[in-house]
Amino acid sequence: MPASFPWETMRRRPAGLWRYREALPLPAAARPVSLGEVRTPLLAVEDTASRLHLKLDFLFPTGSFKDRGAAVMLTQIRHLGVTHVVEDSSGNAGAAVAAYAAAAGISVSIYAPASAPPAKTAQITLYGAQLVQTPGPRSAASEAAQRAAAGSYYASHVWNPFFLEGVKTVAFEIWEQLGQQAPDWVITPVGHGTMLLGLYNGFHYLRQAGVIQRLPHIVGVQAAAVAPLAAAMNQETTVLPQVAAGDTLADGIAIAQPLRWRQILAAVHATGGQIVTAAEEEIMQAVVTWARRGILMEPTSATALAAYAALSRNGLFGRSATVVAPITGCGVKSAAQILL
Repeated sequence: MPASFPWETMRRRPAGLWRYREALPLPAAARPVSLGEVRTPLLAVEDTASRLHLKLDFLFPTGSFKDRGAAVMLTQIRHLGVTHVVEDSSGNAGAAVAAYAAAAGISVSIYAPASAPPAKTAQITLYGAQLVQTPGPRSAASEAAQRAAAGSYYASHVWNPFFLEGVKTVAFEIWEQLGQQAPDWVITPVGHGTMLLGLYNGFHYLRQAGVIQRLPHIVGVQAAAVAPLAAAMNQETTVLPQVAAGDTLADGIAIAQPLRWRQILAAVHATGGQIVTAAEEEIMQAVVTWARRGILMEPTSATALAAYAALSRNGLFGRSATVVAPITGCGVKSAAQILL
């Protein structure tokens, strides 16, 4: 089926995620599960290296871009008549699924590593979800959730295709806010690849619909302490390199074995992009630098701007290039952690 993007119909609706309903593969009878998602700002900032824009996706109801995926996924789940779901998450995705499940009247169990930031686990609990904290690495929470989902519904932000469908709306908004054109570059944190694949899928959809002629170059950024995708990109291997899961402030992308790694690398290759890394001191410097400019972001989000600074110094972006960096999570959730 060809991609459908009836802009003349869409533009008459209020700005926001649900403006693009025809581009989402939901049944016509499915009632949106919504917490009032708005179109997030695209903030142009002064920068001598290029025309940099920050997509402030932390301004969603639960404080992260994961609300895009949760809204669409829970809409489909409620339409199916499911009454209980299971998810695993280190924080933001769990909070988003917990909130939208509450809005849908669906009970939820969230499996999180015991090391997850307390502010995020508290948020999950306050939404009424059953929080199950597991010892060991992030992968242990995933394994426990999958066992529990054998008798329930696995509402995974990694596996469920409807979650990715929701995230692709970020590309539609960027296109609209840039005067109905794609940027030259997009630079984003990447762990399991939810935002990166959402961006790629969204811009690819617009190209299939004949709305744009080219894809932006996509740069994925990993914390240097946990960077299997960067290793795979550099080695051009067909097997995901095994890396030790080191400590990093960027807990949202501390994923040693991303499940969609082949798709992530294929998307980056298809756009002529890169996978790069940011060191811990660079991440912290980016957090502080942008906080001093009035934008408090999670360390995970700051990896993109740390890499942007380094890539700009190396001359990757021309001065006329339009660069967009999604700010994926609210720094209020991590402020206490950062100041320790």
